[in-house]
Amino acid sequence: MSAPILATKLYIPSPRPKIVPRPRLIEQLNAGLASRRKLTVISAPAGFGKTTLISEWISERVKDEGGRMKEEENLYPSKVAWLSLDEGDNDSTYFLNYLIAALQTLALSEVEGIAPNIGAIALSMLHASQPTESILTALLNEITTIPNHFIFVLDDYHLLDSKAIDQALNFLLEHMPPQMHLVITTREDPNLPLARLRARDQLTELRAADLRFTPAEVADFLNRVMGLSLSTENISALEARTEGWIAGLQLAALSMQGHADTAGFIQSFTGAHHFVLDYLLEEVLHQQPENVQAFLLRTSILNRLCAPLCDAVLLDPAISAQETLEFLERANLFIVALDNDRRWYRYHHLFGDLLRQRQGQNLTPADIATYHIRASEWYEQNSDASESFQHAIAAKDFDRAARLAEKFWLGMNQSFQSALWLGWVKQLPEDLIRARPVLCTQIAWAFMDAGDVDASEARLRDAELRLEDSSVADALPARIAFARAYNAQTRRDFSSTVKFAELAIKLAPEGDQLRAGAAAMLGGTYWANGDLDAACKSMSDWIESSLKAGNFIFAIASESGKADILTAQGHLREAVKTYEQSLQLASTYGSEVNQILSHHHLGLAMLHHEMGDDESAAKYFHQSMELGQQSTIVDWPYRKCVAQSRLKESSGDFDSALELLDEARRLYISTPIPYTRPIEALKARIHLKQGHLSKAQDWARGISIDELSYLREFEYITLSRVLIAEYQNNGEERSMISALNLLDRLLQAAEVQKRMGSILEILIVQALAYQAQGDTARAFASLERVLTLAQPEGYFRTFIYEGEPMQSLLLAFRSTLKKQAHAQGNELSAYVDKLLSAFAQSAEMPQSNLIEPLSQRELEVLRLIAQGLSNDEISQKLFLALDTVKGHNRRIYSKLQVQRRTEAVIRARDLGLL
Repeated sequence: MSAPILATKLYIPSPRPKIVPRPRLIEQLNAGLASRRKLTVISAPAGFGKTTLISEWISERVKDEGGRMKEEENLYPSKVAWLSLDEGDNDSTYFLNYLIAALQTLALSEVEGIAPNIGAIALSMLHASQPTESILTALLNEITTIPNHFIFVLDDYHLLDSKAIDQALNFLLEHMPPQMHLVITTREDPNLPLARLRARDQLTELRAADLRFTPAEVADFLNRVMGLSLSTENISALEARTEGWIAGLQLAALSMQGHADTAGFIQSFTGAHHFVLDYLLEEVLHQQPENVQAFLLRTSILNRLCAPLCDAVLLDPAISAQETLEFLERANLFIVALDNDRRWYRYHHLFGDLLRQRQGQNLTPADIATYHIRASEWYEQNSDASESFQHAIAAKDFDRAARLAEKFWLGMNQSFQSALWLGWVKQLPEDLIRARPVLCTQIAWAFMDAGDVDASEARLRDAELRLEDSSVADALPARIAFARAYNAQTRRDFSSTVKFAELAIKLAPEGDQLRAGAAAMLGGTYWANGDLDAACKSMSDWIESSLKAGNFIFAIASESGKADILTAQGHLREAVKTYEQSLQLASTYGSEVNQILSHHHLGLAMLHHEMGDDESAAKYFHQSMELGQQSTIVDWPYRKCVAQSRLKESSGDFDSALELLDEARRLYISTPIPYTRPIEALKARIHLKQGHLSKAQDWARGISIDELSYLREFEYITLSRVLIAEYQNNGEERSMISALNLLDRLLQAAEVQKRMGSILEILIVQALAYQAQGDTARAFASLERVLTLAQPEGYFRTFIYEGEPMQSLLLAFRSTLKKQAHAQGNELSAYVDKLLSAFAQSAEMPQSNLIEPLSQRELEVLRLIAQGLSNDEISQKLFLALDTVKGHNRRIYSKLQVQRRTEAVIRARDLGLL
């Protein structure tokens, strides 16, 4: 789950009913689009009409659905995403969350060709705390699929002060697809490479000199918009005093309303901007009724205003907040509507600043703190954790803020907002934190989730020092022990994991779900030590406990872990059944559990792929990719890449498989799930298939054979494969002897723990080693045993992955089977025939069963290829970078399993794509 999105931040401000048309500025903005520049920056001090100008421009963009804009929408896009920024967006996670949400409004506005779940992949990576560049890369890839050009507006960028966000935006600009145009409004230049963009003619700039009103615009504004009847002389004088500063003109016009001596007022209107602003706002404020002035000053503590909130802050029955807000809007007194329903408002930033300045002069610090506390209480009652906490901080009521942090921690932790929560508690005094063991423990859990073991352990020690002072001391030791068990698991310190998990079970009260969680943690250590039977039982107990406790989401999610264990045990059919039963259970809870189901569908896809059912594999793989876009499971990006790599390897696209493994390594996050298949070992196996023995040997040199363990087993089997390849290439007898000795030891260990999945692979490698030696009898013995074990479970791809050596061995073995008359021989013969037929057909795959279908953009590129267009011509026609087109080509070839353009067209026609 993600933090709630405040929809009003994505609201495109409507143009005011009366505005001064600014065709000269709109022409400059349009020229930037026509020149296909990446960025428009509107940079000027407060009150120069930046947002108003963009609002007017956008209104012009969408006004004409026919005519030139319809015919030339690539140059004149009418689709706009808007994000109004505030200080709260300084957290890069929040900023990216809102950036994606703003992009998704394009889909909500039914823009043709935009997927409804655009940005969902990037969002899932964000929730999984993936690197910012990876998130933006995924987002940019999705943006490239948008067929039409669009504008993305970041309003009030000066409110952000984050190097991480500046870097993220710089990366976005550097790699931004041509169909996207970015607009930034700001009071100060953003920390972006403006000089470089300017030199490349990629930047449109409007500054204060451009934005200030011309004399003609000043006259239009004062007399038509503000309803004054000023002479040309008075207009010129006021224009000279304000230098075309729009906010100053508006404030002056408001102040002049009701003044009999207009000329005298203008004559006395002088001074630097900030003095002028103070004077005018003072004049505006003093002309309002006392109750309105009081309302303005007291509610200026609020970032957003609605009537119930204002009533709660004021506690004044003589003032109706709803009537006052409506009055302020009618009077154009610097209040901005945040939604079409006119429920939420905010003060103009400049006006709010001045009100808060006056507030300090008219109200005591105690009064101001009281209003903040009232606001905090209202937000707490309305479940707005962020505003409630921040108002408590503003009131310097740190005890209340700490209590709120403790209260909201569980919900925020479960919705994957631990990082934001940590940002809150950093505002609390250190002494206060250390005095609250509950808060210390919660902070420790937050660091635990983030993988920061040292910080987590430090807070656990703080909590332990004050346990005797806590009214909930009895509950904390179990939670502290659980965190220590989790941290130990993260460090792969399994003996400590067992120690602290058992302690957590002992300390937790009867019926506490923490006991089941600690037991499941023990299951992770059983798993890591290769005791898969115990691990499976532990996981089953945890699932049952979660169901009894009503935590069906935990139970369903954990079924995926149980299926992983069953797969490692070699029980493929039971693993399939486990996934299917959990999906059946999930279907009774509706879409609320979709965010945890991507693992289940991916697991089923890979199991069916292993068992040779490509149609089912394709179905579940597609579903997993769709569900993965909303996955909240932290290791989903890693799992997805590993699975995709396996499929690329299956199709013979080894380079793509290696690239995906590199991506998986970068995305890996340590979890309690044992890391049994290291990425570098997987890469070494692919290097062997490529014939790159030296690369595999480079990896093998770093592998030392210590005491055999399940966690190292995959590496040791891979090392055996490298040693066998050395024998085959160089005739090194020592390599073969070492490989067979190692395989014998691995087989004995796997047999002791009844790990059928391991036994199968070890026997396969052993059979191939004997075959390479020319020891047919032993090769057949190992092969017959592995076939006997694999056939009931439906193993298929495991044999096909071994390639030509396995095909040759099976062909030789089949003739032996033909001579056997017993029933088992007949069953194995049919099994071998099935495997051999697959070798003959492995190069063909019907389009309907393709594991990875062509995307809409790839289909579009494919059709242009079929029309004979060159890459340059496709680039120009689709407004894509040449490298992007080439990337689409590579993916098309890979998915169709071809090498050239002509082959791609032929295959696509055979499959009905053209």
